[in-house]
Amino acid sequence: MNLDWEFILESLPLSGDAMWLTVKLAFWAILFSTVLGLLFSIILYYKVRGLRMVIHAYVELSRNTPLLVQLFFLYYGLPKVGLRLSEVTCAIVGLTFLGGSYMTEAFRSGIEAVSRTQLESGLSIGLSKFQLARYVIFPQAFAISIPSLGANVIFLLKETSIVGAIALMDLMNVAKDLIGMHYKTAESLSLLVLSYLVLVLPLSLVLTWLERKVRYAEFGD
Repeated sequence: MNLDWEFILESLPLSGDAMWLTVKLAFWAILFSTVLGLLFSIILYYKVRGLRMVIHAYVELSRNTPLLVQLFFLYYGLPKVGLRLSEVTCAIVGLTFLGGSYMTEAFRSGIEAVSRTQLESGLSIGLSKFQLARYVIFPQAFAISIPSLGANVIFLLKETSIVGAIALMDLMNVAKDLIGMHYKTAESLSLLVLSYLVLVLPLSLVLTWLERKVRYAEFGD
């Protein structure tokens, strides 16, 4: 199969703009999801009365409904009740709503993995609950959660491919437009794959390196 490399080079600026949009959406979604997940996992761990059931309901709703449905609700449903959000805002809110539930479970499993013995030992030497959380629970929980958090980060980056459904010119939408206008299917799809590879592969390598460093710090070689 011979690819039209001239067409691919001419299409690079469009692909570059779409990649920048993808990076921007993924950055804010990952940031907000991480903050949301950390906050909700703390609430679940300390069993805050009145909020636990709400968070459990949110996690189940978020994880058991497709991102596409969530985006359609935000973009097409909310204007029916007088709340209109921009395409970018809808995409970030939708990705955060989805990612927050996965981050919550990742942090929660990490916190609960800290052994009871260490908590009792910390209390026995006079640590306050705040000190126990700061010096014992959260450092270990973060180290344990790194693999799950990394997987969620990559998952959210790849899920940005759905946002084209609400008229955003992401990588997927650009590829579809190029195919529709120029009938260069192989070239457009090759450019799409290459673009995601450029975004995901370095991030995956960094997260793998971070996981190894944290594991080495915790367990040694």
